[in-house]
Amino acid sequence: MTPATASAPVPLGGPRFQTEPAELYREMRRDHGSVVPVVLDGDIPAWLVLGYRELHQVTGDPQLFSRDSELWSQWDHIPDDWPLLPMIGRRQPSILYTVGERHRERAAMISDALEAVDPFRLRSQAEKFADELIDAVCPKGETDLIGDYAALLPVRVLATLYGFSDEQGPGLVTALNDMINGREGALAGQQHLAVSMAQLIADRKERPADDVVSRMLANTAGFDETEIVQDLMVMMAAGHQPTADWIGNSLRLMLTDDRFAASLFGGRHSVAEAMNEVLWEDTPTQNVAGRWASRNTQLGGRTIRAGDLLLLGLQGANSDPQVRTVGSALTGGNNAHFSFGHGEHRCPFPAQEVAEVIARTGIEVVLDRLPDIDLAVPAESLTRRPSPWLRGLTDLPVRFTPVPVL
Repeated sequence: MTPATASAPVPLGGPRFQTEPAELYREMRRDHGSVVPVVLDGDIPAWLVLGYRELHQVTGDPQLFSRDSELWSQWDHIPDDWPLLPMIGRRQPSILYTVGERHRERAAMISDALEAVDPFRLRSQAEKFADELIDAVCPKGETDLIGDYAALLPVRVLATLYGFSDEQGPGLVTALNDMINGREGALAGQQHLAVSMAQLIADRKERPADDVVSRMLANTAGFDETEIVQDLMVMMAAGHQPTADWIGNSLRLMLTDDRFAASLFGGRHSVAEAMNEVLWEDTPTQNVAGRWASRNTQLGGRTIRAGDLLLLGLQGANSDPQVRTVGSALTGGNNAHFSFGHGEHRCPFPAQEVAEVIARTGIEVVLDRLPDIDLAVPAESLTRRPSPWLRGLTDLPVRFTPVPVL
């Protein structure tokens, strides 16, 4: 079926994003082509870009496909309580919606602050917190590797890198997870995070230290404290949940796929392969909002109007049969996936490196400390969060021989 004769727009929601997203993306591509008309909550229209080449074009042309959400033609139809407002914000003073030269300066500030992180200290901190989390469960012989481990680890490491004390870490974990879960504690979690960031900035203005916040404050590009608070919150949210899901999705793969079984008995090469396989086949960030067309244009056979919202279908593009002709083949060292984005708004390279160290360390500590680990439930019973945006497990129950704490 050609795009011109395709069926009605696809609702971007529902249980299939939780249970069978790969099949759903294949059906979308078959019925609509590489650029799919979708509707968001409240029947708000948008386009989901599933084609690899089309997504490369959208993310590589920031003038035509802008990150400036003020261009959106639908704002008059968006109610104040629209559930996607935290994801598609308006007038937010963060790097997510900054464009042009100011964005480049802002991205450089963040990259410089993260690039100065000592890789040995980073791994040491990740091992420390990972060992503490394993110590809490290793005598029991069973645990949930999501709720008891992956959902707690990245934010603790990031908090230390930013300059928070170990005592502040648990409160930040709770606040960030509440905010991401989007339930009754979301606003309180967001407020706790914002207040904590502002207090840390005030402290570091008086007493600079060797941490990310101090380096951002020392930047000479002239960003004010409100902007730095917003960027720190974006960095922590973007660095925590996708990394936690990277850990969980990789461990699930290694526990259920015979190709990676050797790594459960001391191998390490398979850990990197499993992590890369997840970024291609089961990426934590499935879809991203978004880009806005600055003028009328054509994309994938579609007429895109000025002000239209385009959603970045990262997982759909990763599995595009036009570029993945042998979709079942191991990805090996191929890193040409979209899981970290592309173009000037991609995840900064130092942030990618931080996430990879935390995720890989987290996985290796599990395999080192719990060498005979196995799933405690049938693999087919594992469930995902019901979200078209972030893909992660709700839990990962495992059993193992009890071992002593370190």
